[in-house]
Amino acid sequence: MTVARKIETIMTQSSWIRKMFEEGAKLKAEHGADNVFDFSLGNPNLPPPEKFNEVLRDTVDSCGLGDHCYMPQAGYPQVCVSVAEYLTEEQGVAMSCDDVIMTCGAAGALNVIFKALLDPGDEVLTPTPCFVEYRFYADNHGGVLKMVGTRPDFTLDLDALADAITEKTKIVLINSPNNPTGQIYDRASLDALGKILEQKSGQFGHTIYLVSDEPYRKIVFDDAQVPSIFQSYAQCILATSYSKDISIPGERIGFAAVNPGATYKRELMAGMALTNRILGFVNAPALMQRVVACMQGMSVDINEYKRKRDIFCEGLADAGYTFTKPAGAFYLFPQTPIADDVAFVKELQKELILVVPGSGFAGPGHFRIAFCVDDQTIIKALPGFKRVMQQYQ
Repeated sequence: MTVARKIETIMTQSSWIRKMFEEGAKLKAEHGADNVFDFSLGNPNLPPPEKFNEVLRDTVDSCGLGDHCYMPQAGYPQVCVSVAEYLTEEQGVAMSCDDVIMTCGAAGALNVIFKALLDPGDEVLTPTPCFVEYRFYADNHGGVLKMVGTRPDFTLDLDALADAITEKTKIVLINSPNNPTGQIYDRASLDALGKILEQKSGQFGHTIYLVSDEPYRKIVFDDAQVPSIFQSYAQCILATSYSKDISIPGERIGFAAVNPGATYKRELMAGMALTNRILGFVNAPALMQRVVACMQGMSVDINEYKRKRDIFCEGLADAGYTFTKPAGAFYLFPQTPIADDVAFVKELQKELILVVPGSGFAGPGHFRIAFCVDDQTIIKALPGFKRVMQQYQ
């Protein structure tokens, strides 16, 4: 092929999410979109808050000469101030604009962080199941993603994490609320993880950073809380976006924030500002920076997602599925009744139901449901889920 051999290999191992999305397009063309129940893609289906539209219109109307030019690599200072003020409240740690860098979404933030931290061969440790792109993000910058299993309810297995850390470990990457499980890592687990990383950093003579990917932070249910990593470990970096909480994934806007107590915060921020530029992002989008500065702390109506979760959980439980009820995000990760999750997903396709095999998230024996869809899509799909499960009972 014309493309690089590495990219050719990656293309043959491309994301199961995209494979199912493409399969869905074929089925919709054949059977009609209303007759296909597509739970493959975590694309928010709720509209942004009306405040977003108001601020967007006002921002466009007020733009003048210079408002579409380059800005400091970390982003507009006034935007970083706005983010830092909100983070001070959210994280319970005093933050300043010098701790924040605006990025092209959480994916941009993670790549900026990895580029700044990883030398060739350095390891990024992450609990599984995990977002499939993490492997590619680490590889982008010469790193190696190393996966560590979690407990049956998808909470952290701290002993396994501690055992997996080696002298090559540079980053431990967590995602809470988690994609694909919806699990939230509690305060006690994060405190214990912080102590492990502090001990291991001393043992191996270099800093091991904790990076937390948190685009689902505001999508939590039943009064669940997402603890601050900044209060559990000094050497940590937060990566997030506004994609999920205010339903603007296509705008590619987010940020990275370094714990103000990090030992090498100045070097980290300088390195990340540089990598933000040389990776080609250069700056987060100017217009969206100014808009989200006015959207701190806001979100779509989370009760809408809670209702969808509850409809699904009740229906799946009635059909005989086994699952951990998600505390956050908009995903379910049920067990498959057979070991071959890909084969089970294909059986669901016969009912025109599209989900993603758990193998695509390093979680074999499960499948992921993205329930950020219309209520009727869930309700109409449930009989098909039940019919397929009955084949194995």
